[in-house]
Amino acid sequence: MTDSLHPATHAAHGGEAPRAPFYDVAPPLHLSTTFTRDAEGGYPGGRVYSRDQSPAYDGPERLLAELEGGEQALLFSSGMAAASAVLHALTPGQRVLAPRALYWALRNWLREFCADWGLTLDWYANDDLDELARLIQAAPTHLLWIETPANPSWEVTDIAAAAALARAAGARTVVDSTVATPVLTQPLALGADIVLHSATKTLNGHSDVVAGALVCARQDDPFWQRVRRARALGGAVLGPFEAWLLQRGMRTLFVRARAANANAQQVAEWLAVHPAVASVSYPGLASHPGHAVAARQMRGGFGAMLSFRLRDGEARAKAVAGQLKVFRQATSLGAVESLVEHRASVEGADSPVPRDLLRLSIGIEAVEDLLADLRQALGQ
Repeated sequence: MTDSLHPATHAAHGGEAPRAPFYDVAPPLHLSTTFTRDAEGGYPGGRVYSRDQSPAYDGPERLLAELEGGEQALLFSSGMAAASAVLHALTPGQRVLAPRALYWALRNWLREFCADWGLTLDWYANDDLDELARLIQAAPTHLLWIETPANPSWEVTDIAAAAALARAAGARTVVDSTVATPVLTQPLALGADIVLHSATKTLNGHSDVVAGALVCARQDDPFWQRVRRARALGGAVLGPFEAWLLQRGMRTLFVRARAANANAQQVAEWLAVHPAVASVSYPGLASHPGHAVAARQMRGGFGAMLSFRLRDGEARAKAVAGQLKVFRQATSLGAVESLVEHRASVEGADSPVPRDLLRLSIGIEAVEDLLADLRQALGQ
């Protein structure tokens, strides 16, 4: 594959050309867990053991690195496993800055892990660069965590500006770009050091694989080498069949993401003027506080995720979720089917999510059907 091809073309071909001996159009599945030595005890195929050297990882890791414009990618057994590897690369006494709005499981785990690991953890508002600058200047910082757009309220962080602040302070920047995907945003090009994906979501896109991934800007970075070691020794790696499914899913990434983004824009605009809806959070709306930043760092759309709040409160929100027929009530996001979730119920009593909020993951169905489903559930 040549560098002159569009990323969508790379993705459609699985990131690789057919190879000998069979010149398969579809990438083959590699299942072996171990590899044969030669008579001298060496490894002619360059592989020792599949925990961190499986040929099944080569294709999807290479493709994801190409799509993100990075030097190297690593697959993990889940998005949380990928995040865990980054945090385990830190040493006791170091400091982490994390956004107040981010994936709830990571937020809760960060509190526990940083306390147990001897890390200092401070929080900043996702869209407040002034606060972030003050925090970075207040004490030595080693890792800046960014999630943008941020789940489930979809605040937008200016990656380039935030990464510049971190770099000036000698800190690494990690961006969770699960929602944006490389179709819309390339955080490494904006100054990030590592990009994280819950590959379970849009990268795979079919609700049938749990996976995570990291992509680095520089593979010779000592911090990245510690991340690699955390994966190799921690063992939180992906099975070969799941890696193969992920590569298959990424072959349709661009067409799926574009269709879902277009649907989400129409749904958000429709909800924004509905009398039963108090507010809509979606970066593609001009009324969104982060719209200008999103328009600058996201290309070709604003993602397939949005949230809206009902005027009549929590009971009404739950009722609407239960009355939807095309939207399925389920956790997760980024797949071909549209999902709805009363997010506060999932996160528990200490959730900061408003009780009247519903989160939508928009799929690739006919948008007319999605709007009709919302219309009948809202009843107006």
